[in-house]
Amino acid sequence: PDELKANMKIKSVTPRPPRKPRLERAASLDEKSWRRWRRFRTSQESLTDPNETSSSNSSLQEASLSPPIRGGASPCHRCCQQNSLHSSPDASEASPVGKSRGGTSDLGKRASEISSAFGGLLRGKAFAGGKPRLSQIMPARPLPPMELNVASHTLRTANRIDSDCMDYRHYSQHKFGRVSSSLSDTRLHGNGMVYDNCSTDSMKSTFSLLNPIRSKDVRSRSYLEGSLLANGALLGAEELSKYFPDRNIGIFVATWNMQGQKELPVNLDDFLLPTDPDYAQDMYVIGVQEGCPDRREWEIRLQETLGPHYVMLYSAAHGVLYMSVFIRRDLIWFCSEVEYATVTTRIVSQIKTKGALGICFTFFGTSFLFITSHFTSGDSKVNERKLDYNKTIQALTLPKNVPDTNPYRSSSSDVTTRFDEVFWFGDFNFRLNKDRETVDSILNQNPETDVSKLLVYDQLTSEMSRGSIFKGFQEADIHFRPSYKFDIGKDSYDTTSKQRTPSYTDRVVYRSRYRDDIHAVKYSSCPVIKTSDHRPVFALFRVKVRPGRDNIPLAAGQFDRDLYLIGIKRRITRELQKRQEQKDQKSSSVCSIS
Repeated sequence: PDELKANMKIKSVTPRPPRKPRLERAASLDEKSWRRWRRFRTSQESLTDPNETSSSNSSLQEASLSPPIRGGASPCHRCCQQNSLHSSPDASEASPVGKSRGGTSDLGKRASEISSAFGGLLRGKAFAGGKPRLSQIMPARPLPPMELNVASHTLRTANRIDSDCMDYRHYSQHKFGRVSSSLSDTRLHGNGMVYDNCSTDSMKSTFSLLNPIRSKDVRSRSYLEGSLLANGALLGAEELSKYFPDRNIGIFVATWNMQGQKELPVNLDDFLLPTDPDYAQDMYVIGVQEGCPDRREWEIRLQETLGPHYVMLYSAAHGVLYMSVFIRRDLIWFCSEVEYATVTTRIVSQIKTKGALGICFTFFGTSFLFITSHFTSGDSKVNERKLDYNKTIQALTLPKNVPDTNPYRSSSSDVTTRFDEVFWFGDFNFRLNKDRETVDSILNQNPETDVSKLLVYDQLTSEMSRGSIFKGFQEADIHFRPSYKFDIGKDSYDTTSKQRTPSYTDRVVYRSRYRDDIHAVKYSSCPVIKTSDHRPVFALFRVKVRPGRDNIPLAAGQFDRDLYLIGIKRRITRELQKRQEQKDQKSSSVCSIS
């Protein structure tokens, strides 16, 4: 037995014969293939593992934690060898010959030696000349949530993607060979809306602003179904949410007594496009009393100011009462036919200067009524003005063909009850019950916006509080100076012999069938327009819109095309003239001879 044990010990330590030289050449080939495999494997790990920055970083961390080992091998070699064997478990199983021998094959040993040597080179470079990478620093507390909804209402309207076209993303990737999507595309398909840090960069993708339409949808869609929630309905909830996700539109309502002046203001930008709101409104409704003789010229000037983004949906006149409705050009398809009616309150007059003009239509499923009026003038004629109001609500025959959205809440004796949203604006001629000296002293004490002391004497505020006029209507808070009566071209109130008392004759009031449907954003006047003894008064509103049915008479995109072309042409001509004047000013020079 002792001899057998000795023979076994001697036999167990018997060295193997040296390898043949041709195996060295095979090792060099294996080394090249292993390097390629290891580089590819490391790149995959760095991409999939968010906690590791690179393979060299992990080598540094393992080298600092590994204990010293026996033999002449350095800790760096041992670390790289363990890392390579752990990360590539298939290396020892690559050859079937190695498995049949029952132990580690020559190819596996060679791979281990090569990994040790290659790891040593990497470690040497890392400690000798390379810069060690620091570990990631995590925040001590979670970061605050980021607000994604920074796009404007206009931008949200333009960039909404139809929900039934959401698979266009996969189609475009397959069709155009797009491998990955940008951040805006991910959010676009995740939320149905494009959000980005900057509004101008919110559509950085291959998607068009126009929604893609399938051929089968073109075949199957019917806009006359009359269903409120039908898929593909023109005025339904799906289409409304695409254009107005919050179901609110912006409306600009203005009134101005032009005093019949032929001269129009040079610039209407401060009137129609005030600088306070960042964005223009979706709808503009302008009412005029004692309008200029050339009504068409006035409408052209409005179109020129609003520019190519807006079209005139409708305009009407009653004597010298004018009303114009402008709407964004991409929203004209969601309007019903427009109807109007007039009421005359002064029959003996040859020229209809006093009366009312009403325009109504349905937008999606919400009905609108806009009324501009010119009531009886005179400081003490409050009862006559209330009679004008009562005659208007009884004699204004609207709607005619467009169905009432809620007939159960309508009254045949009051036109304002037959519509969801009503805006009434004009020269109501209600005055301040105070003498001129007292009003001037209050205005001098509060030259800015504190006019609360004046409103105590306002006739309209008093009558509305009693419920004798404008029943159910509201008015936004007034923070501007009286709009009447000014000296033409000046900022001073009436300096003639009559010495009329400054008053809030020009007003905008509103009412709604449903509570909190109308929200007043701004209520102000435009003091820079001085061509009349009245200052224009305007109000900005946010109005809730509801989906509707397609069985109403549609306007089908109708607008005043001739006015649009003339206004755009004038706008371009004016811009070219400005550029030419600036060019002439830069090129001109003045020479002085002494």
